[in-house]
Amino acid sequence: MSSYDHLKVTHDGHVATVEIDRPPFNHVSVELMKDLADALETLDGDGKTRVVVLCSAGKAFCAGADLVASDGIAGSGMGGIGSLYDQAVRLYSIETPIVVAVQGAAVGAGLGLALVGDFRVAAPEARFTANFVKLGFHPGFGLTHTLPRLIGQHRANLMFLTGRRVKPEDALAWGLVDEIAPLSDLRAAASRLAQEIAENAPLAVVATRKTLRADLAAAVRAQTMHEHEQQTLLRATDDYAEGVKAVSERRVGHFTGH
Repeated sequence: MSSYDHLKVTHDGHVATVEIDRPPFNHVSVELMKDLADALETLDGDGKTRVVVLCSAGKAFCAGADLVASDGIAGSGMGGIGSLYDQAVRLYSIETPIVVAVQGAAVGAGLGLALVGDFRVAAPEARFTANFVKLGFHPGFGLTHTLPRLIGQHRANLMFLTGRRVKPEDALAWGLVDEIAPLSDLRAAASRLAQEIAENAPLAVVATRKTLRADLAAAVRAQTMHEHEQQTLLRATDDYAEGVKAVSERRVGHFTGH
């Protein structure tokens, strides 16, 4: 077993499990994403890991970026968000297949993190949300490229422009989720899928995955640059300040278009 701050890595044969544990909501941070990228790059090169199961502790898979707290991702301005996206590109550059187990909310950047994986197994309690417009913000983490690529442009538009929460049964029908498993069996189900992949010829799996993903990491880099530009503009608006306040107070925002 290897451990990082808020991150634990364990092995079962050719399958490694990487667990995020950053209570209470597993909010993303530059440090956490850097540790995650470091861990996955280490597994890429260890000569034995063929598949990774990515999961998290607690009720939420990942509640995204903390835009409220002074020590959150946006506390130091847009530079922190730009650094976060640098780590996102590293995650999309990993060569080892990843199965994600989603037990609860995957919100904003948390949804982006779930999409880093090749496959997603979700519990009935899971919810998938691209709630950026409710914050008066622009989507990030490469989601404007990765989400339409996965579920189609129209359904991605629906998620982005409404900010609605998508339940696992709809996510399964859309292709956002590959399997629904009871919460008590979630990690075991993700591990079974990982083992099914791991029993195949590893060089062939990696080569096939590279062909299928093509220039995905480069596309994410280009898209996060555009997303960052738009987020920088919107962060200076009154609507952004109202959106962050409204979401933290669990109410509908009173937006003015300024």
